Amino acid sequence: MFPNRNPFYTYSGLTAALSAYPGFANTGSDTVKKQEAAAFLANVSHETGGLVHVVEQNTANYPHYCDWSRPYGCPAGQAAYYGRGPIQLSWNFNYKAAGDALGIDLLNNPWLVQNDAAVAWKTALWYWNTQTGPGTMTPHNAMVNGAGFGQTIRSINGSLECDGKNPAQVQSRVNNYQRFTQILGTSPGGNLYC
Repeated sequence: MFPNRNPFYTYSGLTAALSAYPGFANTGSDTVKKQEAAAFLANVSHETGGLVHVVEQNTANYPHYCDWSRPYGCPAGQAAYYGRGPIQLSWNFNYKAAGDALGIDLLNNPWLVQNDAAVAWKTALWYWNTQTGPGTMTPHNAMVNGAGFGQTIRSINGSLECDGKNPAQVQSRVNNYQRFTQILGTSPGGNLYC
């Protein structure tokens, strides 16, 4: 699935993180379970270049992910909340919320996401299972409730990619999803685009 995978992204790190979200790829029919696994892997593959990149590659973006209007600010520094991990967690408010949910102080130590594989996978599963992002549902709910793969894209990066904003990026995610559903031996279902 990931022939050029960075050794940081371990299977044991993923399995250690799964215990925090037992419903992930474990809800609904076998088809739905496989579709959700494929959808997660497709988005993760897109976000990380095939599980190659642990951190966001465009360092010029790093200072842009601090929302100083939040009461807790950016204690790790203006440029500390760049994209990291399988879903490329970014923004101080996401680090705070993920850390609070997982019982880890990611607001003060965002580097844990790039230094600890289990933490990295946990933040990805936290986002997938609990956050709507710019969408209207979590990626998990999009897959288990039949809304389709396109809604996972909307929840992860819809404000930048959906509604014609970046069709090449959407197509890349859809191509990944179709590849992973084929590997897992299931159909992709409908509503692939956002």
